[in-house]
Amino acid sequence: MSASPDTGKVTPALKAEILAEALPYIKRFFDKTIVIKYGGNAMTDPKLKDCFARDVVLLKLVGLNPVVVHGGGPQIETLLARVGKKGEFVQGMRVTDAETMEVVEMVLGGQVNKEIVSLINQHGGKAVGLTGKDASFIRAKKLMMQKKDAPLGDLVDIGQVGEITQIDPSLISFLDQGDFIPVIAPIGVGEEGETYNINADVVAGKLAEILKAEKLVLLTNTPGVLDKDGNLLTGLTPRQIDGLVDDGTLSGGMLPKIGSALDAARNGVKSVHIIDGRVEHCLLLEILTDHGVGTMIKSK
Repeated sequence: MSASPDTGKVTPALKAEILAEALPYIKRFFDKTIVIKYGGNAMTDPKLKDCFARDVVLLKLVGLNPVVVHGGGPQIETLLARVGKKGEFVQGMRVTDAETMEVVEMVLGGQVNKEIVSLINQHGGKAVGLTGKDASFIRAKKLMMQKKDAPLGDLVDIGQVGEITQIDPSLISFLDQGDFIPVIAPIGVGEEGETYNINADVVAGKLAEILKAEKLVLLTNTPGVLDKDGNLLTGLTPRQIDGLVDDGTLSGGMLPKIGSALDAARNGVKSVHIIDGRVEHCLLLEILTDHGVGTMIKSK
């Protein structure tokens, strides 16, 4: 294997040191489940996509059990624009009428999911693409959103957007045992067979809880959780996060991420990492080295 320009300058001794640094992490996380929410620039930049796929395969090969949940916002927007529709959001959730749902399912369950599976497989992994409709493993019901700054119970209908009612972990566990890497599109199924679009951060968080994952890792387009002055915060507790939401430091598209991160941290996931997906090999840096690239939220 030829060295890339930047690794060409790395001495054998330094490479050995880097590998040695990873050893305690590999030992600690061996056979543990890591749920990864894949989104943002890491899904659109060709180099970052390649780095992500390699990282996931390496994690699997050293004995961890990565489970990938992906979004696909930019790709959905592109196809919606092509059919003459404009995306609309309420508190970070996509308003999803029947026509939008068709586009969402086409993009998430088809184009995006298959591309991720193909990339992982090219690098030697055994990835399997799924949506929550497969074996009905993600059950959902219609989500009604509370109107902002309105009396409790004043709800807004945002279409075919789902709230998870149940996740059956047996399919994912079965794939893990067979050394497969599950790649999951965040689409759920209702009692009457309805299709629901579910926020990918929420699916990743709930899946991490149900699978009793060691870690939940959320890739973003920011360095992590920032304070009002733009400084990176890490080692946060759920109580500190509540304070940042209350004072408005965290808002908009970060809210579903933070909500799922908090729920996971409070419900048995040992640590949650909100990391910068624009950094090459961010997964390896966060999980297998001393040099984190984002915000860690501790369960206690």
